[in-house]
Amino acid sequence: MRQYIVLDQLDDFLLYLKTQNYSNETLYNYERDLRQLENYLADEKIAFDKLDKQTILRFKAYLTSRDRKLPFKGTTAVHKLEPGSINRCLSSIRNYLRFLVDMDYKVPISPDAIKLVKTDKKHPQVAELSELIRLIESPEKFEKDELVGLRNRAMLEVLLATGMRISELVSLNKSQLDGTGRLFIRGKGKKERFAYLTDRATRQLELYLSKRKDTATAMFAPLRGVNAGKSTRRISTNYLQEKIKQYREKLRINVPTSAHSLRHGFATYLAENGANPAAIQVLLGHESLDTTTRYVHASDKFAEETHHKHHPLP
Repeated sequence: MRQYIVLDQLDDFLLYLKTQNYSNETLYNYERDLRQLENYLADEKIAFDKLDKQTILRFKAYLTSRDRKLPFKGTTAVHKLEPGSINRCLSSIRNYLRFLVDMDYKVPISPDAIKLVKTDKKHPQVAELSELIRLIESPEKFEKDELVGLRNRAMLEVLLATGMRISELVSLNKSQLDGTGRLFIRGKGKKERFAYLTDRATRQLELYLSKRKDTATAMFAPLRGVNAGKSTRRISTNYLQEKIKQYREKLRINVPTSAHSLRHGFATYLAENGANPAAIQVLLGHESLDTTTRYVHASDKFAEETHHKHHPLP
């Protein structure tokens, strides 16, 4: 029975993605999404070569239910998937089918027949700039250990100054700071670009590094790691996200704020000051300008000012 429910070319597909220089995280996401389809086919006893539009329709309903099995775990899900997560899963199936077509395998359904679900266009909230400034300056106020306060403030300063992703931040090495105010980073999909520090971010970063008495290569290192001689240790993304949450609550900032919010705030306030969307796209490391446009949402404030300034009628 197993031969009817397994995606026989899944390993080849993942190998193909690896040869295309996709990150391990991306490979994991693709495999997780496709294993989700396998779970469904196994439960319904449907062979992959019998996949059709009706099956995909029922699979979409399965993804929204709490009865689905979690990939790699076999346990039942607690929460239903959001539309964005469902679309990511459907996109993974599309790309798997396209791979099969490119490799001249038979496909039971056209990749273009996999239609994405409708998503709500939410207008993400971004805290006022003054609130974000209070947030990034707060670690030195709340942390008892001076070096921890300096380090956490430097991390938040760099996030808001550059708009980089939190994964890019924790991957930084000390050698990437060369005194020019530029950081050459490797981002999502291993794409390389420059990130630019503000003067205040540079000062905070240099102040923090001047207090470091270790040989660790990481720009931001946990104290226990470097003190124990573990020069490869890095700050985890979970640690920083939790710290941001704690600082926000202590400052009584009502707007939900995370590391991603600092990236979004970076883009939003650049847009409000008239920055070119194409330039923001480069700074964020987006592959498509459409992604940047959705991300920045053109900034309501800047759009309003533009309307008042340029509309031909009084």
